[in-house]
Amino acid sequence: MSLFSDSTSVSSLSSTTGRIALVHASWHLDIVRQGCDAFVARMAELGVPADRIDAFPVPGAFEIPLHAARLAASGRYRAIATCALVVDGGIYRHDFVASAVIDGLMRVQLDSGVPVFSAVLTPHHFHEHDEHRDYYLRHFQLKGRELAQACVATVDSLERLRSA
Repeated sequence: MSLFSDSTSVSSLSSTTGRIALVHASWHLDIVRQGCDAFVARMAELGVPADRIDAFPVPGAFEIPLHAARLAASGRYRAIATCALVVDGGIYRHDFVASAVIDGLMRVQLDSGVPVFSAVLTPHHFHEHDEHRDYYLRHFQLKGRELAQACVATVDSLERLRSA
């Protein structure tokens, strides 16, 4: 069976008391919320109930790595998932922001040992019209499910490494 199959097998996370943190940006919240809701729903399908997932809204994507670092350092979370939409607002280059966020998240997980997962997405061309909004509303639902699957698969894999 593939680690990322769409099966509903139960994760080792379901039998633990550890919690999952979900840090998400508030910009484009209608779109980002689709990813968050899909993440929580898929986690429940995989045996991790919503009451074990703590959500932490932040203003934008740039604030996510610091919050992830603090949450990882707390020792309370088995994993940290993140979700944001970084778009080119015409004032700065969104790809630099996205790169800083992803680099920061990688540093958090390598420094802390707590796995950090990203659904921080940066489209090349996002425009505030119905066609793009509808596409990203649907796309974030898919990415939220994939985020949950990656979270469960990685935590399970790390658990197997710990007991090997």
